[in-house]
Amino acid sequence: MSLITTLARLEAVRDGRARPIATVRHRHLSERPLVLVPLTTAGEAGAPLGALVGTDRDAPRLLTVAQPRDRELRFAFLAELAATVLPYVDGFASDVEAAERGETDPETGKRVKVEVELCSDAPQILVPGRAAVEFVRLLGRSMRFRRTAEQDPDTPYPAPPHVPLLGRWFTHFGERARVPGSSLLTSMTELLSLHWASGQSGLEDQHLGALLAWIAPGDGESGARAALRAELSRDGEGQLLVPPAGPATDPAFDNKLLAPAIERYDRARSALAEAEDASDHDRTLAALTGAEREIRELVASRTRPTWDAVWQGIDLLRALPPGVHTEDRWTRDRWSYTGHRDRVAAGEPPQPRRDDAVTAARKLASREREQARLDAQEALDDPLVMAGRRLAGEAFEGEVTDVVMAYSDSKRPSPRPLVTVATDDLPQLGERTKVFRSLSGKPQTAEFAGFADDGLVLRITDRMGRGKEPAEGSVPVPGDRVCFTLFEHDQRAGAGLPEPENTPWTHGGPPPSVDEAAPPLPDPVTEEDVL
Repeated sequence: MSLITTLARLEAVRDGRARPIATVRHRHLSERPLVLVPLTTAGEAGAPLGALVGTDRDAPRLLTVAQPRDRELRFAFLAELAATVLPYVDGFASDVEAAERGETDPETGKRVKVEVELCSDAPQILVPGRAAVEFVRLLGRSMRFRRTAEQDPDTPYPAPPHVPLLGRWFTHFGERARVPGSSLLTSMTELLSLHWASGQSGLEDQHLGALLAWIAPGDGESGARAALRAELSRDGEGQLLVPPAGPATDPAFDNKLLAPAIERYDRARSALAEAEDASDHDRTLAALTGAEREIRELVASRTRPTWDAVWQGIDLLRALPPGVHTEDRWTRDRWSYTGHRDRVAAGEPPQPRRDDAVTAARKLASREREQARLDAQEALDDPLVMAGRRLAGEAFEGEVTDVVMAYSDSKRPSPRPLVTVATDDLPQLGERTKVFRSLSGKPQTAEFAGFADDGLVLRITDRMGRGKEPAEGSVPVPGDRVCFTLFEHDQRAGAGLPEPENTPWTHGGPPPSVDEAAPPLPDPVTEEDVL
C-alpha cells in the first residue's frame, strides 16, 4: 500500500466517505459486459445453488439448482449457463482485423513479422468479488474434462453438450485473471478498490455492499455507519438486508429458509415418484412445482441485490476517463482471446491439470513482467499514482532551471545535454543512476550526473535524433515541468527457456520415447474435480 493510499484511507475515516486514489480508470470497461453473480451451496466446494447472468441490466437470467447434490440437476444448470455464456463469448470471434505479430522462422531461427487475424473486441465477464473469480476458475476445472455422450458413448455420467467447452473458456478466463492488468474476467470489488480508498481494511472491501456504502453513503450519512448497516443489519426474520456479494450464503439464510425449502422439494419429488394414480400425480406435481418456485424466489432474493450493486459499480467506473495505456492492455487481452479461439477451433485438447516446468516458468515470468509494466503504466497515466511513487523516492518532478549542451567523447560526438532540475522530491539516486521520462509516449533515458546549487543535474542520453544537434522538442528548456522515474517504462523479455523436450533432468527430464514410456497414471481426484 502506497503512502498516498494510506493517507486516503485516513481521510476517509475522518470524512466518513471513500476518497479517490485515481484520476483515470485503469481498467478497460466493455460497452456490453456479461455480469455473473453466482451462488454456491455451503459445505460443498463448487456446488452451484444458482446464478444471475446476462448483459441486460433490467433483464438478468436466473438459473437455479433445486437440489445441489443431484448430479443431473447440476448438469442441467451448467447446460443453461453454457447456453447463456457461450453465445456471448462466441459473439466476438468473427469480427476481426489484420494485425502483425512476431514469430520465429523455423528455417532461419530469426524473428519475422507475419500478418494474422486479431479479434476487434473481446468478451468481458464481471463478477462481484474475488471469491467469485475463483469460483469461475473452479467451475472451469470441473467442466473442461467432462465427456459428452457424443464424445464417449460409454461414459457413465455424460455431460450435456457444450459444458466441456464452457469449462475450457472459464479456465482461460480464470488463468487470464491472474495476469496483472487483464480485464477479461475481473471482480467489481477489485475495480472499485483500485480507484477509491475506503475507511476499512482490504478484507472488508471484499463485501461489495459495504464498499459501495463508503463510496456513495447517501446524503448526510457516514460511510462507516452505512457500511456497518450493509454488513450486519437484519430484518424481523433474522435475514441480512444486504446479502453477501456471492458466492457464499449467510448461515441464517441456509438454516432458516434454504434448508427447509430444499427439504420440501425432496419430499415432493419422492412423493411424485411414489404416486399411484392420476390425482396423486397431479397433486404431488403441483407441490413439486411450488417447491421449485420457492427455491427460485429464495435464490433471486439473495442474488438480485448484488446484481444491482455490480451495475451501480459499473456506473461509478464509467464516470472516470480511461487511462492512456488502458487500451494497450485490452489489446493484449484481445490477443489472448483470439489465441484461445484459434486453439478451440483447431480441436486442441483441454488445458492440462498441471503445467509442465517450462510452461509454469513462462507463466510466472509473464506475470512478473506484466506486473512491472502495469505499475509503470498506472503511474504514467495518473498523477495520484505518480505522487505515491514520488513519495517513495522512485520518481521526482520539478522545473528545468538550466540546460548546458555537451557531447560524448566518441569518434563521432553525440549530443549529451546536461539538464538541471529543481525539485522538492527526494529520489533515491546514486552515481550514474538511469532515470526515464515519457517523450511522445516513448521513454527517454537520462543519467544522474550530480548535484547543483539549484537542483539535480541529468545527462540526456537518447531520443534526440541522429544529427549533431538534438531534434526540436527532444531536450527540455528552462521553465519546463518535467517528471523523471527511476523505474523503466517498459519491460524487456527475459532469457529464453528450453523447449519441453529439452528440459533438464532436474525439472522432469526429457520425455521418454514411445517404446520406453509407461502408461500415464491418472491424476488423483481432488475436491476441485467434482461438482
